[in-house]
Amino acid sequence: MSTPSTQHDDSTDDPVERIVGAIPIVIPAAGALLIFLLAFIAIYVG
Repeated sequence: MSTPSTQHDDSTDDPVERIVGAIPIVIPAAGALLIFLLAFIAIYVG
């Protein structure tokens, strides 16, 4: 009897891995944009 050979490809292109690498840049940038937008709205309304 022969043993079945299974090949696992460990170099899969996981989209989550690419997103996780960008989180330290995206979250502060989004926060800064949100703060400026809220300040602009507050000045415009006030």
